Amino acid sequence: MTPRLAALARGDYDAIVIGGGFAGLAAATLLGEQGARVLVLEARPALGGRATAFTDPATGERVDNGQHVLLGCYRDTFRFLDRIGAADHVQVQDRLTIDMIDRDGRASRLSCPSLPPPFNLLGGLVTWSALGWRDRLAAIRLGRALTARRACHEGLPDGETVRDWLVRHHQTPRLVEMLWEPLAVAALNQPIEVAAAAPFTRALSEMLGGRPRDASLALPLKPLDEMYALPARAYIESRDGEVRINSPARIQFNNTGGAHRQGSPPRVTVREQVLTASIVISAVPWFALSEVFIDPPESMLATLEAADSTEASPIVTVNLWFDRIVTDQVLVGLPGRTMQWVFDKRRVFGEQASHLSLVSSGAGAIVALTNEALIELATREVEDAIPAARGASVRRAVVVREKRATFSVAPGQPPRPQTRTPIPGLFLAGDWIDTGLPATIEGAVRSGHEAATLALS
Repeated sequence: MTPRLAALARGDYDAIVIGGGFAGLAAATLLGEQGARVLVLEARPALGGRATAFTDPATGERVDNGQHVLLGCYRDTFRFLDRIGAADHVQVQDRLTIDMIDRDGRASRLSCPSLPPPFNLLGGLVTWSALGWRDRLAAIRLGRALTARRACHEGLPDGETVRDWLVRHHQTPRLVEMLWEPLAVAALNQPIEVAAAAPFTRALSEMLGGRPRDASLALPLKPLDEMYALPARAYIESRDGEVRINSPARIQFNNTGGAHRQGSPPRVTVREQVLTASIVISAVPWFALSEVFIDPPESMLATLEAADSTEASPIVTVNLWFDRIVTDQVLVGLPGRTMQWVFDKRRVFGEQASHLSLVSSGAGAIVALTNEALIELATREVEDAIPAARGASVRRAVVVREKRATFSVAPGQPPRPQTRTPIPGLFLAGDWIDTGLPATIEGAVRSGHEAATLALS
């Protein structure tokens, strides 16, 4: 046995990270950047967690398991991408520009000027042809509250939903349908009648609280695994770390009467191999947390119970391959419809025909439909919105359901945990950790960075 293999057999690592999604890879790469020797353990056959890609057998294309969009305010995410050399794998708008097609088929473009926020958004809304003057005045009224930060950080009643919050700020039905509802559903992955207002106002404050670019959209130029997961693996391995897939891990404790023995680090078992490290970061989703812990100490039980009791919200994505180009737009919003956004993936794959990815967030009402029904629904809504699609043929269709895409942000959900746990050396990461943000890529990466920073300190 080589010295290196002998060290692995002893579990001789500085840190072990369980989970290879955004949170786990962000934590592992930051630890590696600081000189720690890291082992990443991923239970699935591929890295990426709920943000990855698979190969479609019919087309040979890498298909994302759900279209993901970043925002310019995702500072931790861009710091992560810079670290692993993947910053050029996304394209960031200079300023927020969104094409929309309303329920009557009228196309318009929200284009924001390069002004300090929130005046950039207000400037775009004032000139947006989809709105009338009453809608614009309502936007200005909310803009004043956002500027004063009252709407974002104070005076949110317990149990207030996004819909309640918008009504309280006198937003018009047209403005809600065309702007606030699409933004809220995309950010929170729940209907605005269900989702709590606080996570949405926090997201708005980050979008509109700094640079003009913070509200801009950033679209991946590669399938998700190539965008970040594979570059992150290469980065970890280049710093003497290791990444294992198909490696379900369990955390064990040295318990005495239900209490963890202080000063004794938790042990990690992988297929009967026992590994130890001074730092262990669990970066699995909330619904998998209890499966990771074997005989947890009493100090962890409340966190595990809260995780088990947290509800989930689904996302449905329908991929349609047409026999011709049906749109020149990369991203189009479809307000008032079941499929809220449509992405043309031609830029990713360089094809001569449109591969459209249609996304329905907060998809609890349709997730149980058959594939045939979902394909018919998506095709009908594309044809209603995009005239060029009406004469095109669908050559291939693939439905992706992520039933537990995000945790619920409805009022009354269990409290989200902090990164630091009562167990020395054990930390939690994931989009569901209490960063204040909803279940976003930025929330996941931020939690991973926080876990690594606390561990190093």
